[in-house]
Amino acid sequence: MSIAPPQVSSKLFGLFCLASYLLSLSYGSTFLLSLLIGSRGGNEHDAGNVISAAMLSTFAAVIVSGHLSDLLGTARSIALFGVLLVAASLGFALTPGFGNLLLFFGLLLGLGWGVFYTLGPIIVASLVTPAQRAKYFALLSGSMMTGIGSGPLLGRAASALGYPVTAAFYLAALASLIGVVLFWRLDAQLKKAPSPTATVASISWRTTAQVLSSRALFPIIMVGLGGCVFGGLSSFQTSYAASRSLDYSLFFFGFMGAAISSRMLIAGFVVKRDPFRASCLLSGLMMGSIVMFGFVVDSGFSYVLAAMMLGVGYGLTYSVINGLAANEAPSGTTAQSLLLFSLSYFIGVFGFPLLAGKIIVEHGMATLLLTVLAVALLNWLITVGRLIWRRVVSHKSLQQA
Repeated sequence: MSIAPPQVSSKLFGLFCLASYLLSLSYGSTFLLSLLIGSRGGNEHDAGNVISAAMLSTFAAVIVSGHLSDLLGTARSIALFGVLLVAASLGFALTPGFGNLLLFFGLLLGLGWGVFYTLGPIIVASLVTPAQRAKYFALLSGSMMTGIGSGPLLGRAASALGYPVTAAFYLAALASLIGVVLFWRLDAQLKKAPSPTATVASISWRTTAQVLSSRALFPIIMVGLGGCVFGGLSSFQTSYAASRSLDYSLFFFGFMGAAISSRMLIAGFVVKRDPFRASCLLSGLMMGSIVMFGFVVDSGFSYVLAAMMLGVGYGLTYSVINGLAANEAPSGTTAQSLLLFSLSYFIGVFGFPLLAGKIIVEHGMATLLLTVLAVALLNWLITVGRLIWRRVVSHKSLQQA
């Protein structure tokens, strides 16, 4: 006799996704930093420094987040550190020039975003069964991607209405504050929700070694490489668009629309397919989009098309490998695998812009696109290697049988 998996309350999960969307606006607004700092006399290298300052604090955030979750509760930990996202958004708007104070607010951003981004999937993993994880991870990441993509669009809307770009940071701060309140109120409801698995989120050297010596290592590496692609392209999209006389909002419209619609509409189908084949196909699509950015884009239509290809490829690949990181981890280390997954992502998305900004200033945008293409190629080759290795192991097993 089969037992139906526990059902997650639609209202509870809907509020959770709404709160996640609102907090994500603060990170999305950082894609306007290149534009903001440029208006104050700085360049892409200066913007890269501010964004990469967040990488340092995310290390601490990822390590501490598990212990905070066990001590205070996951939702309340997100709420407390979400206040730092509010402070970071206000700091970016209010700080004159582009000096060291912006680096400080970059550190605050890394702490707040690191705790939220790490603990969000752990909440999902604790609410649903392993078979449901990929679907609900896709819904969560779709909500977060909506917030991330909305940040730059706020800046474009502000400029269209005659307001300075700082207006987007003020709105992001307000949205994040509402998100903080929602997460604080959600804590009691999440604790009452039925949980199919008991989760201990704190990480240690032993559990780290267990995860990194398992097959979960591959999706952890892949999300870091994907983070490099996403961070490198998104953080300097305002510069790329200006170099080709295009409107940067077209990128975020195309990317966000494709990423969200694919995660909401077809992710449920994709995650039921072979994850190795799916990640190979989607990583190839992501690589093709970068080729378009480098050699094909010359109009608004081709710009949107390239952004949509990136949105589908990156968006669905992330959902697939997020599920792999959870399900390929050794028994009892799912939460720790997701912590390391987030850490790898942060290294890519916050660390790579430091290199990307330097490349743009010293060698130009074309060199950056070639560098990003090389990273995407490496990411795709990992998926090819896993497919080949599985076929070899399967063939040997058949011979032995």
